[in-house]
Amino acid sequence: MSLDGPYNDQNIFAKIVRGEMPAVKLYEDRDVLAFMDVFPQARGHCLVVSKTSKARNLLEVEPDVLCTVMADVQRVARAVVAALNPDGVIITQFNGSAAGQTVFHLHVHIIPRWADQPMKGHSHGKMADLDELKVLAEQIAAQIT
Repeated sequence: MSLDGPYNDQNIFAKIVRGEMPAVKLYEDRDVLAFMDVFPQARGHCLVVSKTSKARNLLEVEPDVLCTVMADVQRVARAVVAALNPDGVIITQFNGSAAGQTVFHLHVHIIPRWADQPMKGHSHGKMADLDELKVLAEQIAAQIT
């Protein structure tokens, strides 16, 4: 999918935001939802999505929404670091299929990194164990302030 086009309200993240599909949630407020990635690139990989914008990517999002989303990205990333004690953390966002975007709803990846562990490729891993994701989500959510 290109950088331009209509928003598809049947994308998986829109369905998660509306409660039509399940997710292992970490944090939610009026504007933002954070949840575990079910195809994680590393242990603790999570996503932060806008609940209010119909933007497919960063280039389309309203500036005030972007500020809100990024403030919560920082909040969740700090919680990931506090809960899991990684050596580093990747915060990334893809725009268009050529850049690796697979779900066309504004979202940001938070991926903890450990120096001695390889990272899986984006959207190439296998589905995570949901019970393990729930344990990780509880650990991370407990650190969100």
